[in-house]
Amino acid sequence: MELDQIKTNLQNSDFKYRLDAIAALKNYPPEVAVPLLTKHIQDPEFLVRSFVARGLGSHQTSESFAALLQIMKFDNTPNVRAEAANSLSLFGKISASHLVQAFFMDDHWLLRRSILGALVELECPEELLEVCVQAIQGEDATVQEAAVDMLGSLASSRQHQAALSQLLNLKNSESEGIRVQVAYALKHFNDPDAKQALAQLRQDTDHRVVGAAMEDLL
Repeated sequence: MELDQIKTNLQNSDFKYRLDAIAALKNYPPEVAVPLLTKHIQDPEFLVRSFVARGLGSHQTSESFAALLQIMKFDNTPNVRAEAANSLSLFGKISASHLVQAFFMDDHWLLRRSILGALVELECPEELLEVCVQAIQGEDATVQEAAVDMLGSLASSRQHQAALSQLLNLKNSESEGIRVQVAYALKHFNDPDAKQALAQLRQDTDHRVVGAAMEDLL
């Protein structure tokens, strides 16, 4: 799409035209695309704002980074904030501390799941452990279970022992879903304590926990 047409479409009251224009900006250099994208970070249509967040991630400049931070912190739609978090993670480890801060400030499950996944991809074990502990202390079961699962990815990191300690503390959780994830996560650890905990989970009262703990033996 020609640039003049993009600019025209961005002013169209039909948001579908704005979506097409924003998608087309991926073919333009940052000095052209970023100023146009940032003009729409407060677009009335959340799908447009989501496309803006995604587009800013493919044009990595200081201006796009700042715009994504603003979206992640202040947008009123969780999907858009989560998209901004994903785009921020594309900037690399420089984004990790900002993602952690957002995780602590925003307890929506969608954003938190996005940040957990991003920190695994970024290979930031300290930051990942920090948000996992915070997630486990939260109230959303899906985020708790995701965090327990992510602890398994720390088995080969310098946070090995801290992650294992968290898992051992959770092996007697009242939540069957958490115990299932503990069983899967413990398989990444070769420590005697991990093997002992897995043996205990194979005797669990819930068949799903037993199945998870025994899966590699069948």
